[in-house]
Amino acid sequence: MSVICELQDGPATDVDIKRILENAKTVAVVGISTKEDSFSQEVAKYLQEHGFRVIAVNPNYKEVLGEKCYPDLKSIPEHVDVVDIFRKPDAIAAIVEEAVEIGAGTVWMQLGLEHEEAAQMARNAGLNVVMNRCMKTEHTRYFPNGNTSCLPEDGEPADDVQQG
Repeated sequence: MSVICELQDGPATDVDIKRILENAKTVAVVGISTKEDSFSQEVAKYLQEHGFRVIAVNPNYKEVLGEKCYPDLKSIPEHVDVVDIFRKPDAIAAIVEEAVEIGAGTVWMQLGLEHEEAAQMARNAGLNVVMNRCMKTEHTRYFPNGNTSCLPEDGEPADDVQQG
């Protein structure tokens, strides 16, 4: 199932991000680490705990967080709603190419990661793009209790929602 959003022609809006988080079920975490104190593992564990199917992607591991670890996106035998990237900027374009190839719904570049050329490639292929945002932080902002319907109609977070 692909996340349904209007085709983006620029940065993801808060409404886009909320819609992606509400509709995504499967998240491929590219560059996940086995280190318990790593940011990638912290985010992946949070996503698991909040009902997302997490698929680990890193050619260096067989398993992470109790999930089989795949060497690349093309090796994943199921549909991926979101490709969550935890890799260096020079690896992003190739990951986005794979995301397009497998028909992912969204490419999500974690906090500190931006690659406009790759983002435009994804948008041109019909994928949603989020850059320089943390999926865990955004989920917590919109759904602080894990509830996916806590946002008012205007798409703005409630006043008491803390940002991470």
